[in-house]
Amino acid sequence: MNALLPHITLEPDSPAEASVIWFHGLGADGNDFVPIVPQLALPETLPVRFIFPHAPVIPVTVNGGYPMPAWFDITTLTPELKIDEKGLTAAIKAAHDLIRAEINKGISPTRIVLAGFSQGGAIALSAALTYPDALAGSIALSTFIPSTQLAHINNHRPPIYMAHGTLDDVVPISLGEQTCHLLKKQGFDVSWNTYAMAHEVCKKEIDSISQWLQNSLVAMHIQ
Repeated sequence: MNALLPHITLEPDSPAEASVIWFHGLGADGNDFVPIVPQLALPETLPVRFIFPHAPVIPVTVNGGYPMPAWFDITTLTPELKIDEKGLTAAIKAAHDLIRAEINKGISPTRIVLAGFSQGGAIALSAALTYPDALAGSIALSTFIPSTQLAHINNHRPPIYMAHGTLDDVVPISLGEQTCHLLKKQGFDVSWNTYAMAHEVCKKEIDSISQWLQNSLVAMHIQ
C-alpha cells in the first residue's frame, strides 16, 4: 500500500470545505457506502467531499484463507482479537496518505473526518487517533480499536462517534463497548449509540451520524 489507495470520490455541488474518508468493511469495496451520502442529507451550506477507498484483496484467515478485500488479516473475532499487525500498520499508513492528499487539495486537517464500518472502522479510529495533526473527528461503526494502537495515540482528542448493533453476531458489541470505555478513559469525547440491529446500519443511525457530522464540522469551523 505504498501508492495512494484506489478510491471513489464524490464532490459536492460547490467547492468542498471538508472531507470525509470512509473505509468499508471486510469483503466489500469502496462502493459499499456510496449510497449513504444522499441519505445523510447534509445542507448545501456544508459542502463535503466524500472519499471511499478500496482495500486490497488478501487472504483472510477468519474466512478460511479465502482472498477478499480486506484492510488486514484477522485470525479470530473473539474478545482476544488476533490480527495482522503488519497489515494493520500498512493500512493506517495508507489512510494517513489519503489525509495528506486532502490537505494538499486545501482541506484543513480540522475539517477532515475518518469514518468506517467494521474492519474499516478499526482503520478509521486507528488512523485518526495516530495522525500527527488534529482531525475533525472519527465515525466508528460496529467496530473496535486494536489494543496495540492505544500506545500510539497522539495528544489530540478529536470527538468520536461510535455505534453498534445489539444483535451483532460478527463483531460482538462487547468489543465496541470495550473500545468506548478505553477511549473515554484516555480523555476522548465519545458519543456511544446502540441500535436493535445486527452487523449493519439503519436509518436512525444514519440520521444520528448526519447530525453528529454537522455539529462536529460546524464546531471545528467556528474554532
